[in-house]
Parts: sequence; C-alpha cells; structure tokens
Amino acid sequence: MEARLQSSILVNALQRRAESGGGFAAILAKGDPTSGAVMVILAERGRKVRILERLLERGECYVWRDVGQQALANEAELEKFLGKRRKFDPDIWLIELDVVSAERFAAEMNSEV
Repeated sequence: MEARLQSSILVNALQRRAESGGGFAAILAKGDPTSGAVMVILAERGRKVRILERLLERGECYVWRDVGQQALANEAELEKFLGKRRKFDPDIWLIELDVVSAERFAAEMNSEV
C-alpha cells in the first residue's frame, strides 16, 4: 500500500495555490488532519460555481468529483447541503476557494491527484 498525502497537507497546498494565483481561501470546517475527506467549494469573483470532493477510486487513486451542484442555487441550499455532509462525516474538511478561473483550477486539481 502506498503512503497517502495527509488531508491537512492537501488543504494547506490548495490554500497556497489559490492565494498564489491572486485568489482567496477559507477553511469552513476542519476535519481529521490525517485522513479526513476534503470538499472544495470553488468560486469566481464571489459566485460559487462548483463543489468538488476528493474520492478514492478503484485502483487506489484519488480523483476530484463534482458533488451537490444543485446546492449552488442559493445560500440556504448550500448551507443545508454542507450541514448534512458534516453530520454524516464530522471528519470532513470544507474549504472555499475564490479563484480567477474555477474551471482551470478544477482541471489542475484533477491533473495532479
């Protein structure tokens, strides 16, 4: 079995990457530092456009998948969705990244998993 990157290190790297590109990063909820799941809310100029979660695929590799897109309709739906996820998995990390190009950032996230 391969060693896996700790969740806290991954979250820190995502924060730094967003900020180095002129974006903003906020940790909405801290999860388990070693093996907590990671969910990212991607925004562009304050408008939330995607929700991605890091999932373990067959073959023991990670991939970022879109989840909860319907929750982006309004803040109340988003809060409800995130609350349910935290209740189901209290060890999950929730982070919001406001970046120049959410689509490009998401593509880069998947190319480096």
